[in-house]
Amino acid sequence: MNPSSQDPAAGEKSEGLPSTHSVTLKINGAEKRLELAPWTTLLDLLREHLGLTGTKKGCDHGQCGACTVLVNGKRINACLTLAVMQEGAEVTTVEGLASGEALHPVQAAFIEHDAFQCGYCTPGQICSAVGLINEGKAKTVDELRELMSGNICRCGAYPNILAAIEQAMRESGRSPKR
Repeated sequence: MNPSSQDPAAGEKSEGLPSTHSVTLKINGAEKRLELAPWTTLLDLLREHLGLTGTKKGCDHGQCGACTVLVNGKRINACLTLAVMQEGAEVTTVEGLASGEALHPVQAAFIEHDAFQCGYCTPGQICSAVGLINEGKAKTVDELRELMSGNICRCGAYPNILAAIEQAMRESGRSPKR
């Protein structure tokens, strides 16, 4: 009997593992070409393959927002997308927001407002805030709160986080209404 006629996975590779896939992404401005297992999440690619540990692994179920990064300028939970699904995309992590020694205005506002306590959620909060400002959807403070609701801060630093985002929005000319 031919083993491949009973088991569709048989014969793909002698060790029984599926092959890897080639993925090319532009990460924080640099093109990266990687060979990855097809089940590699974007989060694991960033942390485990590239050593970009600023993006945090929180719940690993897309519920806490700790893994928020920007893909083509829009915020996504990196734990919920496979890296191969982002072929050719431009990915920005918290490490890629600053321009040399100059912090991104949202990063500077977070520092100014002490918008972090334990700091674990901070990279995801900052990336989400940058994406939110890029989206231009938050016209009021209530909308700002709603659009940031996917990012959980267990320390309760929300007032300072919102103050920092409001400052960054004012500085970009997109001040939310009260």
